[in-house]
Amino acid sequence: MYAHVGARAPVWTADAYVKDELQPIPVDVPGRDSWTVLFFYPRDFTFVCPTELAAFEELRMDFEESGARIVGASTDSWWVHRAWFTTSPWLGQVSYPVIADTSHELARSYGVLADDGAAWRATFVIDPDGIVRHAAATDASVGRSASETLRIVQALQTGELCPANWRPGQATLKAA
Repeated sequence: MYAHVGARAPVWTADAYVKDELQPIPVDVPGRDSWTVLFFYPRDFTFVCPTELAAFEELRMDFEESGARIVGASTDSWWVHRAWFTTSPWLGQVSYPVIADTSHELARSYGVLADDGAAWRATFVIDPDGIVRHAAATDASVGRSASETLRIVQALQTGELCPANWRPGQATLKAA
């Protein structure tokens, strides 16, 4: 099963690195009865990935205020995550779970497993009913925008038609 907009998201419980935890923590994807932002990144100890991980942490409270939780994922192991997150100056404050998808099952089920065993740089927004409401992927050389992902979550939560560049507080569109 591949995840796509309008489809039920693949359901998994996977081990994740969580700051200050000494063992892997099981994480449900998607979350139960909440919005979930699941983002995959290619590899630990790379150049673009820590900028994204830090950007999502910078907006974590905004996501939480919007009723959404953030979950990162790569195909690296929990031990590699732990080594990277505890030694990188970019990542020391990251407090959301980061899944260690060493079996590649999560990335495969979401359709983002690359031929080399890494995950593609992809983002999924899943609603509280477990339906994929947004999916995006980009080349490994280009980081995504955490603020744009937050805007998309907020727009989806209105249940309305939102024009390009819509921001919370702005008018939505009305069908004629």
